[in-house]
Order: sequence, then structure tokens, then C-alpha cells
Amino acid sequence: MDTEALKLFVTAAERLNISAAGRQLGLAPAVASARLSKLEQGLGVELLHRSTRKVALSPEGAKFLPFARAMLAQEDAALAALGHGCDEITGTLRFAASSTFAQLFVAPILPEFLAQHPSLNVELHLSDNPVNLVEGGYDLALRNYAIPESGLRARKLAEDTRILCASPDYLAKQGTPKTPQDLADHQLLVFMDGHGRKLANRNGEPVGTFPPNGAVKRVICDDGTSMRIATEAGIGISMNAHWSVYRALAEGRLVRVLPDHEVMDNTAIWLVYPKSQVVHAKVRAFIDFLLDKVGDPPLWTRFD
Repeated sequence: MDTEALKLFVTAAERLNISAAGRQLGLAPAVASARLSKLEQGLGVELLHRSTRKVALSPEGAKFLPFARAMLAQEDAALAALGHGCDEITGTLRFAASSTFAQLFVAPILPEFLAQHPSLNVELHLSDNPVNLVEGGYDLALRNYAIPESGLRARKLAEDTRILCASPDYLAKQGTPKTPQDLADHQLLVFMDGHGRKLANRNGEPVGTFPPNGAVKRVICDDGTSMRIATEAGIGISMNAHWSVYRALAEGRLVRVLPDHEVMDNTAIWLVYPKSQVVHAKVRAFIDFLLDKVGDPPLWTRFD
């Protein structure tokens, strides 16, 4: 199969613009269009829907895209084994992550990563709502839950401890809970579509839940940063990942609630990528960079 045509297809799928993809690869628009048409004829399917206004992936193109990426990764690995192209990583890395996590830990270190790889571009998809890695055509994603999709691999970046916290002003006005049962008398901030979690005492015995039955869910939110800000503003008690509130705790803007209790939640932060026989060099480079800069030990525990 024509790997140059595959590169053109992958680039066009990423940019949803055939002419722009052709220019990126040094091809005139007419040549790029003809090469894509030849690839589609060889496969017997339309990979990209064209109209006068836009280009979109066809259902067949969406299915073929991860395999095209895998074939290109195989070619890169084969050339690297022969000593070709091993000094420079090129192309575009498509990375999906929680917007809250990315703002705190990924965006600030991107300049260093890009300086190390001047011919590599990074496309960030940031949302606290999960995305389908394969269907979305992402090279790598950050998640804090088990991997439901088949065909994916993962590397653990760090543990993901959950804690309860509130602002000092809120606790001064409403009182500090002494037991999990006391939470029912407080205003709570909860994450949208988040499931309840058990709370355990020092002996590891379940003694309550968050949120408890009957508690007032004063704010329901789908954004971690907004959850933290609202908690700092004194609305009530919320459950947060340690990494999202560690600075607020250290600076006294938040106080841990029920510090003698643990949230029974075995979540971790994972770097997830499509399964193939070869990990693309750009994916491997970014995984190694994040492990070094953010994990082991987790960056947010280095200030405890």
C-alpha cells in the first residue's frame, strides 16, 4: 500500500482539509486530491466526504484511520531500526485530557517538550468529559478510570487519591463534620454523573458514603476547576482529586474535611493509547516526558 497516500489521508483526516494536508506534505492541491482518490479506488471505499464547503470523514474512513496510523507507525519503526529518521520526531500528536489536569500539569511544561522536538506539533483536546480514543483519532489520552474499550493499552502515570474539602469560611459558619453521617447536614458540591463513593475509617472499614442520602446537593458541576473555585468560595463540601486541590490546601484556601477517613476509590491516572505492535515514536516520547515531569513521584506530592 502507498504509505505516502496513507500519510496524506491521515493528515487530511486530522485537518479536514485536503489542500492544506497536501501543502503540509509538499503536494499541490490537484495532486493531493488525485492521490487520495487513487487510494480510495484501491480500497473500494470513500474515505473522505467532500463538498464545496467542507471535508468530513466517512464511516469507512473513521474505521480505517487507526489502522492507517498503525501502518505508518510500523514504517517509522522499521526505518528507525535501520537508523533512518531516529534523530527527529515529526508530525502532529493528538492528545486528549481532562481540561483541569491539563491546565495544571500539561500546558505549563509543553514549551519544554516542544523545544525538545521542534518538528513535532501538539493538538490538545481538553474536556472533563471522556472521548472515544479510536473513533476520535487520538494518539494518546489521559484518563482516571479503567479502560472499557478493547484495542487500547495504558501506562500508569500516578495514583489518583480523592479527598473531601471545604473553605475555612464555610466551616467557620456551618461547623466541621466529625463523622461521615454529619455530611447529611451540610451543603455539598458533586460532580455531574459521578457515582457515590464509600468512606472508610482508619481500620479500612466502610462507615459512610459521599454524598450521603438526604444531603443537599447545592451545586452539580461537570468541570473540575469550577468545582474547586466554587468550594473555595464557600458554597459547601466537595470531593476532589488530590492533584486538583493540593495548592489550595497548602495555601490555606481549602481545608481537608474528615481527614481521618479515606475515600475507598482505587482510581489512578492512566496514559492510554491505541494498541498496535509498534508504539509511535511521538507517543512514546510524550509518555516518557510526562512520566518524568509529572509522575513517579506525582508532582503534587512533591510539595507535601
